[in-house]
Amino acid sequence: MSDLDLVRLGPDDWREFRAVRLAALADSPGAFGSRHADWVDATEDRWRRRLTDVPLTVVARGDLGPVGVVSGTESGESVELISMWVAPGERGTGLAGRLIDLVVDWARSSGRRTGLMVRDDNLGAIRAYTRAGFVDHGVPEDWPAAEPAERRMWHDDTVARPPD
Repeated sequence: MSDLDLVRLGPDDWREFRAVRLAALADSPGAFGSRHADWVDATEDRWRRRLTDVPLTVVARGDLGPVGVVSGTESGESVELISMWVAPGERGTGLAGRLIDLVVDWARSSGRRTGLMVRDDNLGAIRAYTRAGFVDHGVPEDWPAAEPAERRMWHDDTVARPPD
């Protein structure tokens, strides 16, 4: 695995977040609820608000800049893992597991469990989440037929994480 720094971002880091988020949206447009066009012309204030409204955002920094990102947001008694992305050159290195673990540990520190929604056709992400201890609960019964299917996954702290 490459030598990367995992750094928690705040509102003053909006430029770095903008760079990694736009890269994620351009690289994997079907993996996110937002679109590149929704954010490409966003104001500084909107980027700062995103980093304020979502209490945990962590970026993975490599020698050439950000190569991964993940966020966690509080949702009642749980934490929702959102906005996960790893650059193509870092996939398969264990970085996804490191980013996922940060959100799970953050949730656990406040006595919360971690859940997420993932596109049904995003098999690489589903594998990464499963390796990190998430259990697939399928597409919710009330999922809108006109929307791309998303699977609900919950972290199971009783499942041992297999080695990478």
